[in-house]
Amino acid sequence: ELREIPRPAPTELQVAVQSTGLCGSDLHYFNHGRNGDIVLQEPLILGHESAGEIVAIGDKVQGFAVGDRVALEVGIPCGKCDLCKTRRYNICKSMRFRSSAKIFPHFQGTLQERINHPQEWCHKLPHTIPLELGALLEPMGVAINASRRAQLPLDATVLVFGAGAVGLLCACMAKQAGASKVIIADINRARLKLAVEKEYADQAFLVSTQRGETIEEKLAIAKKIAEGIAELLTRTGDLTGEVDVVFECTGVESCTQASIYATKPGGRIMLIGMGNPIQTLPLAAAALREVDLCGVFRYAYTYPDGIDILCDPKHSLPDLGSLATHRFHGLENARAAFDMAARTTDDQGNLVLKVVIEMGEKVEAAAPVGPRTV
Repeated sequence: ELREIPRPAPTELQVAVQSTGLCGSDLHYFNHGRNGDIVLQEPLILGHESAGEIVAIGDKVQGFAVGDRVALEVGIPCGKCDLCKTRRYNICKSMRFRSSAKIFPHFQGTLQERINHPQEWCHKLPHTIPLELGALLEPMGVAINASRRAQLPLDATVLVFGAGAVGLLCACMAKQAGASKVIIADINRARLKLAVEKEYADQAFLVSTQRGETIEEKLAIAKKIAEGIAELLTRTGDLTGEVDVVFECTGVESCTQASIYATKPGGRIMLIGMGNPIQTLPLAAAALREVDLCGVFRYAYTYPDGIDILCDPKHSLPDLGSLATHRFHGLENARAAFDMAARTTDDQGNLVLKVVIEMGEKVEAAAPVGPRTV
């Protein structure tokens, strides 16, 4: 589809989008026309993990120039409510988030050749950060927000459920926040192998795919998972057999249940995965041991920290580029990219983690008015 893009408003940048990672929410909208309870009401352009190059600037823009490379923070809050004023704009009730159908008219996503975006929500990238990693700052922001809210104790032992891109980033950011041991758990053996080999996590735990029918059976399976993790810990010298913090990145009921059983008294469970909206949990096992369940939704003020982490050599990081396992060039290949993102392995048996859509080479500044493919 071709649409005409106007000149950027006085405080907007016009950005040629060059790298966009596909997210689980994009897949839900693409395949089902909805993301949980949020249903499409009109055509929606997807994509929100993006970076690109500035090709035009508004008349009142300061601190940016044509040719600058930027990461796009795509959620725009009201800036006036109590939540925004207390630095929690990520849960602003008036948030407009690109590629989300939560508001109407929908705020269109970044899988376009060019978009106009407020300068306040564009983050300049140093040339040492490739655009692909600039796009990764969006899911990385979720992990940074989770690690902040976790308030990790000194030398914490951390458990991460889910070895997808967000889970791997949470494991990485937990280490950056001072965790001394990170265990990652998943049902996919290949993902666990990558997590340990690429040094996102220190140890891996393979979760059984067994599922119960009754709540008693389900809780028994969750306890068994927690017991397996305890055995793994005790074998490596941790006699408590429990973890300080769990990053639950799957949204799967059995993993949330097991998180409660695996956490030590006074610990925390960070609820990150958007899976089953209604779950039956052993709340007494949490309440009687003061195990806190903390929601994590998107991010606030994480992009500057993320850029610093990527740039500063004092931060020992795994190869974050390894998260992008498959790349497709051009919007004409978007359908193939979405089809790949829905898989766990490709036709050659290679692991699928993060699928990236790339657009363009070196972008030349051009007249900001004219048809653009979206």
